[in-house]
Amino acid sequence: MLVLIGVLVVVFVLPRFGQTEKSPVLGTKVEVVIPQGAGGDQIASILAKAHVIDDPKAYYAAVSALNAELSLQPGTYEFEVGQDPESVVKQLMAGSNIQGLKLTIPEGLTVKQTAAKVQEALGISADEFINQAKASNYVGEYPFLEAAVNDSLEGFLFPKTYSFSAQPSADELIRTLLNQHVDEYASFDMNAARNTIKEQYGIEMSDYDFLIMASMIEREALDDEQRYNVASVFYNRLKIGMLLQSDATMGYVTGGPVSAADLRQESPYNTYLNKGLVPTPICAPSLASMKAALNPASTDYIYFFITKDLTRFSRTHEEHEAAIRESKS
Repeated sequence: MLVLIGVLVVVFVLPRFGQTEKSPVLGTKVEVVIPQGAGGDQIASILAKAHVIDDPKAYYAAVSALNAELSLQPGTYEFEVGQDPESVVKQLMAGSNIQGLKLTIPEGLTVKQTAAKVQEALGISADEFINQAKASNYVGEYPFLEAAVNDSLEGFLFPKTYSFSAQPSADELIRTLLNQHVDEYASFDMNAARNTIKEQYGIEMSDYDFLIMASMIEREALDDEQRYNVASVFYNRLKIGMLLQSDATMGYVTGGPVSAADLRQESPYNTYLNKGLVPTPICAPSLASMKAALNPASTDYIYFFITKDLTRFSRTHEEHEAAIRESKS
């Protein structure tokens, strides 16, 4: 898939009807991303759209003269508008000239959403990343992935900002994310939390269950203070065999807002129809959400209603309905 460039100085927009687009200033620095697996025509198209090359024929001639067809490397580059085609090709043969490549993975993203960030920042195609992101590819080195359902790395690709001195492959990147997960989670006493949850709620929780719980908290709570109460609601419901009724779990299926019709849809991720936790995490949670999953607030709340303007935790359905009415007033 074509990955478009990020312009450092000049932002290009489509001209309005009756206007002509201004030519970018020669010598302006531009940043381009050449995706992994990009062919010659795709690379030429990316360079032309960034105005790095004016004449694709001159670029192709330089590629041919330098016998570079099989030597053009993916990565992030800094070029100039109207740069000499031969120097462009030589740089593509040498590899990325921008050191310290960065990838920021925000908290709460799915594998699919992470793949889009990877494509944008590093030029690794989203499809390639998703195809590589299978638990079976890594379970031999990361035994905790034996618990992963559906061969999914959902929840394990740790969210943070990563720096790379050179262009990583999809495999190298995923290993980096998994290693970070291991490092970040090493400080958690999962066994102590497991014993506490069993004692307080009568619930058996595996490490994978905690990751699922943390992912649900991540997608429901809007701030750190809410996380512990949201966790308590979920555990209180599990304790009494009540449906979790989390819109966020169906949001994982729909990929967007959840309608009333969606909540009637048969799915293992529909916690309005199925008791217990969902099969997999629904995102990569923050450490704050994992802390809440391991140490929920001690409450008798059964309901929560959270919007950017109103937060209410309730013990009864009547209180919950009142919170909903309050939000509409």
